[in-house]
Amino acid sequence: MTSSLHDEAAARRTPADLADRLLDIKRIYHEPGIDRFPRARQVLDRYAGAELIEVPSHQAIPGLYGNEGNVEDWVRIKREVLVLGEKKSLAARRNERSSDWIAPSTANGCAMACSYCYVPRRKGYANPITVFANIEKITGYLERHAARQGAKPEPDQCDPVDWVYDIGENSDCSVDAMVSDNVRDLVELFARVPNAKASFATKLVNRDLLDYDPRGGTRVRFSLMPADTSRTVDVRTSKIADRITALDDFVDAGYEVHLNFSPVIVHENWLADWAELLEQIADGTNERTKRQLAAEIIFLTHNEGLHEVNMGWHPKGEDLLWRPDLQQLKRSQSGQWNVRYKTPWKGRWVQQLTDLIATTLPDCQIRYAF
Repeated sequence: MTSSLHDEAAARRTPADLADRLLDIKRIYHEPGIDRFPRARQVLDRYAGAELIEVPSHQAIPGLYGNEGNVEDWVRIKREVLVLGEKKSLAARRNERSSDWIAPSTANGCAMACSYCYVPRRKGYANPITVFANIEKITGYLERHAARQGAKPEPDQCDPVDWVYDIGENSDCSVDAMVSDNVRDLVELFARVPNAKASFATKLVNRDLLDYDPRGGTRVRFSLMPADTSRTVDVRTSKIADRITALDDFVDAGYEVHLNFSPVIVHENWLADWAELLEQIADGTNERTKRQLAAEIIFLTHNEGLHEVNMGWHPKGEDLLWRPDLQQLKRSQSGQWNVRYKTPWKGRWVQQLTDLIATTLPDCQIRYAF
C-alpha cells in the first residue's frame, strides 16, 4: 500500500465525531525544513487547510510557549493548534514503576484537558500536541536499545518477562494516533521486538487501534475513575462506560490491557463511588479479560501553581482537587512543593481501595499503589 493510500485509509477509520470534537487544526507551528521528514508531510497533508507558521524550535514559539495568558483560551488552543518538530535528544530513561524505561517521546501535549494534568505549562499552559517527525530515528534507537538489554534477568513489577517501555509519558497515544502514524509504527516495532513491549495510559477510546496488529507487544492501560468524578475533571475524554466497554475489544485485538486507577480523588462519598466502578468493570468484562488484568493505583497529587491556573479556566474541578482540609505539603523528587493527602489518612484509604479490588476483581493484580 502506498503512503498516500495508507493515509487515506487511516483517515477513514478515524471516527469522524471523535476527531472533529477533539481537533480542528487551524494553525501548525513547525521547525525550519520540517517537510524533509515523510511523517511531517503526512501531517501537513492531513491538515492541508491550516495556517503554517515557521518557528525556530518546537520549544520556542512566540506568543504560545510560556504564555500564562493563554489559560483564557485553554480548550480552543488544544483543539486548533498543532506543533511539528524534530526530537533531537534520544534517551531511554529508567523508570521502574509503570515501566522499566521511559521511551523518547514521539509526541508531547494533548488535545484533552484533564484538570489534574501535571504538564499544562509546557506550551502556553494549554499544551497542545507536538508531533515529532523523525519517527524512523526514534524507532531505530528503541530497537537497538532493547537489543542491548538482552533477556530480562528476572521478573519485576513492570513485567515478568519483557522490558517495558512507556511510549506515552507526556501525551495520550490514542489521541496521537489520530494525528499521525507514529503510534502505529511503535506498535509494529514492539510486535516484532522479542524481549520488550510498549505501554501507554489512555483516557480515550480510539477504535482505529483495533486495526493494528500488536501481537501482545503493546500494553494499553485504560485510566478509570468513578463516572461522576470523571465528568468534572476528565475534560474532553471518553466516557468511563465507553472505556470499560472497550476492554474486551482491545484484549481480543491482541493488546495486553491493564487498568490505571489514577488519580484517585478523595471526597465524602469516594469509596462508595469506587465500589460502584469496580462492579461495573466486573460486570462489563469477560473472563479472558479479567484473568490478564493488572492495575496501578495513584492517589491525587496537586500543587498550588496548577490550582491557580485551573481557577482561570475550570474552577469547578478545583472543588474536588483542592482540599486543604485533606491535604498536606510534600516536596517532590524534582524539588517542587506538591500537596498530597495527609499521611495517616492516605494509608487507610489505599488499604480500603485495595481491599475493594481484591473482593470485586480477585484476578486483578495490583502492580503498585501509593
